[in-house]
Amino acid sequence: MSSSQFSPAPYDSAAGEKLIIETPEQTSIEFPLAGIGSRFLAVLIDSLIQFGSAVVLILLFVGLGYGTRGLFGSLPDFAGPWIAGILIFLAFLLIYGYFILFESLWNGQTPGKRLTHIRVIKDSGQPITAIDAVARNLMRLIDQMPFAYGLGVVCAWISPQSKRLGDYVAGTVVVHEKPLENVILQWEAPAQSSAHHYGANRLTPEEFALIETFLSRRGALEAGVRYDTATGIVRRIESKLILPPEGKPSAEKLLEELSWERRSTAGYH
Repeated sequence: MSSSQFSPAPYDSAAGEKLIIETPEQTSIEFPLAGIGSRFLAVLIDSLIQFGSAVVLILLFVGLGYGTRGLFGSLPDFAGPWIAGILIFLAFLLIYGYFILFESLWNGQTPGKRLTHIRVIKDSGQPITAIDAVARNLMRLIDQMPFAYGLGVVCAWISPQSKRLGDYVAGTVVVHEKPLENVILQWEAPAQSSAHHYGANRLTPEEFALIETFLSRRGALEAGVRYDTATGIVRRIESKLILPPEGKPSAEKLLEELSWERRSTAGYH
């Protein structure tokens, strides 16, 4: 297995509802799982946005209808089914395409998920793909039955990882993202941080979580394992970094610099 791959560890219900990912670097990443409450709030926000968009579309169609009558008189009889078909298609796009589009472009988030600080990821800890977004959101057709996500709520309630049917089909989970100001440092930042910017903002939340996990637990690792783990993490992310042509720091020092740079500039986005 290459250093860029993850293998999911068995879910431990005693771990406080967390998804625990064991990496080849012998480091664990813990993702707090989002429960029904936070997911419902995100869906509620998204539904309000969809409702507002639907009102705008209806007003546009009403205005277009009146304008067409004024210019061309009454619409022909065959136009009715076509207009109804277009409306049904647009409604489908608005209800399901909304989630597919945002989760594909925003790395597992919709506006509602972003406001509630939750995100969809793969069971393996990797970001979801567009195919994953399509699979999990088309299953909303079933999760929404018989009404108000009844089946989806029941499924998430009995699932140890709060999964609805769409999550089982796509192999995804929904996790919480903690703002950086709420994360307690378990290591001391470098006394003199380098003036060089390594491009820490290019890292994904999952990659940054891997760095944080290593820095907080490295003291418990043997020297050889500690060195190999830091080197493996750097090898995984170095293609995204802006490294100096000379004077490249050690792997562990580089991870410290990246964490300090990320915290001092913005944190998660």
